Amino acid sequence: MKKISIYGGSFDPIHHGHLILAREAREALNLEKVIFVPAAVSPFKGRAAAASGDMRLKMLHAAIEGEEGFAIDDCELRRPPPSWTIDTVLEIRQRETDSEIYLLIGEDNVATLDRWRRFDELKKMVLDRTGSQAQRDYQIVRGKIDISATEIRKRVAQGQSIRYLVPPAVEEIIQREKLYREQSK
Repeated sequence: MKKISIYGGSFDPIHHGHLILAREAREALNLEKVIFVPAAVSPFKGRAAAASGDMRLKMLHAAIEGEEGFAIDDCELRRPPPSWTIDTVLEIRQRETDSEIYLLIGEDNVATLDRWRRFDELKKMVLDRTGSQAQRDYQIVRGKIDISATEIRKRVAQGQSIRYLVPPAVEEIIQREKLYREQSK
């Protein structure tokens, strides 16, 4: 049975922190692939991403081009919001019948796990990628990369460099499409 991981988020924009942690998880857990799933609208954020779903998909494709073991699934962008993780896991599970599925989450989500829709069904699939000791019995991928999509958007709005924070191909898309020029809240 192959091992795969679902890595959901707004990816607004995708940055090196996301990519480094996905690679670390893939190697540490012997995952065949990590599937990046951009959210339409997070039920806990209550607002749409600053960049459109199409733009976030373009940035994701640019960021992982040529990366073995990374894939993208746009199922949440094709469904009406909000983006419920359980729906995504069940949809991918139907296609990946020969796989053990893990859910790669950030430490910012750990505190709200018990509020996730149908969380009891997700418990056996959850992988916590926090840099601190978890209070739950989840596997942990150690590593803390202090890069924030919010900070990246802020830097773009202020005309500051984002070099080394995002892959060059993502930076090109942000510049070409004039993304994040307005200060996001």
